[in-house]
Amino acid sequence: MILVPKFQNIVETTGTLAIVLTDADGKVKDNRFYSNVVTNLGKQWLAARMKDTATGHTIPAQMSHMALGGNATVGAAIAKTTPAASDTALTTGGSPALSELARIALTTAGGAFPQGYTGGLPNTSVITFASTFAAGVGTGALVEAGIFNASSAGTMLCKTSFDVVNKQINDTIAITWTINIQ
Repeated sequence: MILVPKFQNIVETTGTLAIVLTDADGKVKDNRFYSNVVTNLGKQWLAARMKDTATGHTIPAQMSHMALGGNATVGAAIAKTTPAASDTALTTGGSPALSELARIALTTAGGAFPQGYTGGLPNTSVITFASTFAAGVGTGALVEAGIFNASSAGTMLCKTSFDVVNKQINDTIAITWTINIQ
């Protein structure tokens, strides 16, 4: 008998969240990095984006907005890098898991095809989402951020809870979210 080794191919979604808080003069007040959490609904969204439109399937809208939240209870209760198994609000995603103070459009980079290439697969499995919350937008004690595919409600791809970042009225906060599909 010939034994054939069994290989397991595991697809993981990992990443980081970079937060840069600046004052009205552009001076950096705070600069942080956190691990990313992809929600269960976010994973389902990724799978649904891979399906064609045959047999009535509708491809879900692309991720388009980033939100900041100030739910100190949720932020304090969640490990900063990994959700608790019992935290169904975080692992399933959705707006109730993020106490939103502001949601704005984001820019997306990565996952791109090489210039001039017309077929095949993207040349990178890294996607970067970025948003800058200007002075007066999302002001307060921030403890969470999420990426959504709509300007309100929608599917939450990712969520990260973090130690309090106090954004004053004249401060700007830039968030860069890097997702790596391995």
